[in-house]
Order: sequence, then C-alpha cells, then structure tokens
Amino acid sequence: MTPFSAPWPHVSVVSVTDILLVAVIIYGFLALIKGTRASLMLVGVAGLGLAFYLFRLGNLVALNWLISTLLPYTVFALIVVFSAEIRQALARLGRGLTLSRASGSAADTYDDIVLAADLFSQNQTGALIVIEREIGLRTYIESGVPLDAHISYDLLATIFRPSAPLHDGAVIVQEDRIAAAACFLPLSMNPVLSTQMGTRHRAGIGVTEETDAIAVIVSEETGSIGLAVGGKIERDLSVAQLRDRLGELLRRYVPPSTLPTPIMNDSEPGHAEEGPRTALPRPAESRLNSGTGH
Repeated sequence: MTPFSAPWPHVSVVSVTDILLVAVIIYGFLALIKGTRASLMLVGVAGLGLAFYLFRLGNLVALNWLISTLLPYTVFALIVVFSAEIRQALARLGRGLTLSRASGSAADTYDDIVLAADLFSQNQTGALIVIEREIGLRTYIESGVPLDAHISYDLLATIFRPSAPLHDGAVIVQEDRIAAAACFLPLSMNPVLSTQMGTRHRAGIGVTEETDAIAVIVSEETGSIGLAVGGKIERDLSVAQLRDRLGELLRRYVPPSTLPTPIMNDSEPGHAEEGPRTALPRPAESRLNSGTGH
C-alpha cells in the first residue's frame, strides 16, 4: 500500500474551524508585534526557550532545577514584558466591539486644526495636537494644564506661540473642546523609527500606539506636517492631504471647496469675515500677523 492510498484521517468541520482560529490568532499576534520592540523581545524569548531545552537534554541537574523553579513565573514575566502590546490588542478588540463613532458635527470643528497646522508649518513652529476618539485620554489630560475651552484657530495659535508658557507639550482635543495643554505623552520606543525624529514626533507616535487617538505633528526644524495614527506616521503632508486624512479617520466627507484660499493684501487681518464653517474664510497668511505677532 502506497502512502497516497492510505486512508485519510477523519477531518470534521470543528477540526477545520479550530485550525483556522489558531492560525488567525497567530497571524494577528505576529502582525501586532511586527516592526515593534516586541518582535525583538520575542526572538530573545525563543532563544532562551531553546537554550533551556538544550540544558535539559544535557542532564545539568542544578541548572534544570533552577529552570523548573522559575518556569511557573515566566507567564507573569511575559505579561510585564509585553504589557504595551497586550493593552493595544485589547484596545483594538474593544474598538471592534464598540458601535459608537465620532459624530459629524463634532468632526466639523477640526477645520481650525488644519488652519493652525498650516500656520505652524509656514512659521516653522513646533506643535503637537492629539485628537481623542473612542479610547479616553484622561491620564494624559491630567498631566497637563486643564483648559476645557472651545477649540478655535486663535486659541491654538496662542498656545503654540514660541513665547507662550504652554508651548511645550501636547494639546489634547475632546470632541469640539481643548481639554488640556502642555500635556506629557509616552515616547515611542519603536526601533524602526528614523533617528531624525525628535521628542515631539516620538510622543505623537507613542500616544497613538497606546490608544486610537490621532496626532497632528508640525516639525519645528522643517515645518513639515505629520499625522500619526495606529503607531505609524505620515510625513510631509500638505494642507489638503491633512484635511482629507482627517476626514477619512473621523468618518466625514470633506468637500474640496473647504480648503483655505488666499486673500488680497488690502484685507485687514484683524477683520476677517467670519463666514460659514464650510467656507474657511481665515487663511494662514491673513492670520499670521494677528496670531503670532511677527
């Protein structure tokens, strides 16, 4: 009897489902740690496991006793080592089970963030604006100066003015309000990130690794606009690209007519007409003198 003519083992629907679920879990775990420091830690853990196995084969009595004593505590050690990745996985699972979404009316207030980012980009003013979504940012809000003020272009321009006391740190936005300024955020420890990224960029990426927040980052050195979400960053965005990406992430439609449009030099910067929100009548050029004092 050839191997091909041997009877196949009984395979049931439950067995196939079981195998597929295990494969999905392993794939999700590997996708979760890909490109993070956890991947390097996992290689180290695998190396230690292989070494322990070889030690047992070598009949090393004292070392085998030590391994047997410490082995029950390895589960707790792994939980501590991979705590950040475990939190991120649970947060993703919770987002998948949550039906709530950001409302369109609240998302419309983020037009001022785009205008402020354009101003900061032209002035090469460093800025970090974090937009809260479904996962609360209370821990980080309490680390800063509470404001609880309605979000506006003028307030953002004032907060991030280089001479302002709240310039350093991040601004956290909840719905249509600025919850706090000068907030401290966790720095990303991702080894894949470019070494050219400073503390501001790593803080913006770090908070998106821990939560589902969106971080708008403006570089102080180059004036480039970046957008961090899900632990990844998109750099060198234009104003139009930033608005489009915010529209996608906040699940709202951004018509092309809402982009800032330049006005003539004879317009008074302090008397810009306050039109509808969809018109965005306050471009960065006209607000530069009145917003920053330069």
